[in-house]
Amino acid sequence: MACIDARGLRKAYGKTLALAGIDLQVEDGRILGLIGPNGAGKSTALQAILGLIPYEGELKVLGLDPWGERDKLMAQVCFVADVAVLPRWLKVRDAVDYVAGVHPRFDRAKAEAFLAKTTIKPASTVRQLSKGMVAQLHLALVMAIDAQLLVLDEPTLGLDIVYRKSFYDSLLNDYFDQSRTIVVSTHQVEEIQHILTDVAFIDRGRIVLNTSMEAFEARYAELMVGPDRLDAALALKPIQARQVFGRHILLFDGVERARLAELGEVRAPSLADLFVAVMGPAQGASA
Repeated sequence: MACIDARGLRKAYGKTLALAGIDLQVEDGRILGLIGPNGAGKSTALQAILGLIPYEGELKVLGLDPWGERDKLMAQVCFVADVAVLPRWLKVRDAVDYVAGVHPRFDRAKAEAFLAKTTIKPASTVRQLSKGMVAQLHLALVMAIDAQLLVLDEPTLGLDIVYRKSFYDSLLNDYFDQSRTIVVSTHQVEEIQHILTDVAFIDRGRIVLNTSMEAFEARYAELMVGPDRLDAALALKPIQARQVFGRHILLFDGVERARLAELGEVRAPSLADLFVAVMGPAQGASA
C-alpha cells in the first residue's frame, strides 16, 4: 500500500485552479521532493495531504481519508511549516513538555538528546532563538515523534547555508530509517538532491515530471561540447542548450551516454538544471 495515493486530486479557489486533477503515489520508506515555482500548487497539495483543506478526487494517506479521518491521521504524521508556529514567549523546556503532553508517540529522551547536540538552552524562550535554532527546535520535537510520515514545507526558508546543511544532515542521520516516508517541498533544489529517492515537478497545479532518482540518473545526461562538435550534438535534439565560458552544455533525455561520449564530456545533470529545462527559464528562475 502506498503511503500517499492521490488520483485526480483537484482543488479550486473560486476561478483559480490550484490543483488540476493530479495523480501522485508515494511508496512507504521514500523521500519525495515536491518542486515547483511560486503558485504552482505545492502548498495546496501538502495541505490536502495533511487534511487541512477539502478537495475533489481520491486521496488516501496511510490508508486514511485526510479530510474525514484527520484525527487518526495526525497520530501518525508530523509537519514542519515554512514559518515558525511556536509562540515567541514559550520556553524550550516548556515546548518539550507540551508535545510530551499532547502526543502519545513522543519520546522526551530522544528530543532532549537531540537538543543536547545544539547550543539551545532549555531556559531560553523562542524569542531569544535565531531562525536556525528555531528550525533545530522544530526538528528535535518532530524527530522525537514515532511518525510514519513527515511533511516539510520549505523547512529551511530564511536560514543560512550552515543551518540548511545541518538540518538535512540531521534529517537523514537521526530520523530517516527507510521505514518512514518524507515529503519535502523547497526552493533550494540543489540542496536536497542528495537526500531524495523520488522527485515530482509541479506547475500550474499539474505534475509535469514524476520519477525516481534512479530513473532520473539513467534517463537524463548533460554533455559539454566544443564548437567543433556542436552541430553533431544539436542533431541529437537536446531539451536544453546553454553556453558557459565558450563551451556548450546540452541536456538530453533518453540519449545513450556512449553516443554522447563520442562528442564530449558526459555527466549527470543537476535537478536544478532539469527543472529549468522542463519548466522554462522564467519558471525555473522563480524557483
